[in-house]
Amino acid sequence: MPGATGRVLVVDDSQVIRQLIRVNLELDGFEVMTASDGAECLETVHRFRPHVITLDVAMPRLDGLRTVSRLRTDPRTGHIPLVLVSASTDQEPPAEVDAVLGKPFEPTALVREVRRLRDEGRGHRAPASSRTLTR
Repeated sequence: MPGATGRVLVVDDSQVIRQLIRVNLELDGFEVMTASDGAECLETVHRFRPHVITLDVAMPRLDGLRTVSRLRTDPRTGHIPLVLVSASTDQEPPAEVDAVLGKPFEPTALVREVRRLRDEGRGHRAPASSRTLTR
């Protein structure tokens, strides 16, 4: 997309959720690529070179938490901000994640968080109170 404000890789096993996130980010000017699970994310990330990645937790083949671990240990992807988007709200998010949104989420809140992470980069985490998995 010419004039895109950044690249986002959206990883979720639900086609509906991928499309919802994609449309909202594209309306904000982002170039978006999607993956249906963590394995596809790891196959795509080096080619697409996103500024931010959104990840679901529960996915087939390679879940979101194991994908986070692999992204963080790879020097080529360790710097990319990660937003965990999850229906599971009863656990503390891993420290390697830069932001967390619970499902269902407000699309404008997701776009705002992605924009913030694109601008600030990794290491500029949301306050602890907003890092809990909440709806």
